[in-house]
Amino acid sequence: MNKGEYHLEVYVWIENDNGEYLISQRTPNKTRPNMWECTGGNAVVGDDSLTTALKETKEELGIILEPQNGRMIKHLLPCSDIECHGLADVWLFRQNVDISTVILAPDETCNAMWASRDEINRMIDEGTFTTWE
Repeated sequence: MNKGEYHLEVYVWIENDNGEYLISQRTPNKTRPNMWECTGGNAVVGDDSLTTALKETKEELGIILEPQNGRMIKHLLPCSDIECHGLADVWLFRQNVDISTVILAPDETCNAMWASRDEINRMIDEGTFTTWE
């Protein structure tokens, strides 16, 4: 990318009524193999942040999120020590999902589960959950 050009990334957190978050495990063939994460991905030309959040969740987990259940909770400009090329929007959807209805995308995800905030923090500490920093 040229100086001054950016791409849009989205991170999608899905929270159920129990205060748990739906997380997925990356397939072994991807970067950061077998790491757990919230759903997310990059926008394509013409797609806005919400469209990308809905599309990535459907592609990776087979879940159809209701747009009215979501809100953007953070807009980031993640940068390395050298450059900034991405804009990142973090979405929170409050929606109950039956884990048995999750459809894993074989080239993206290999597992999914509900996890509490404490469980996710423990996974971060153990190095099994990616925070994309």
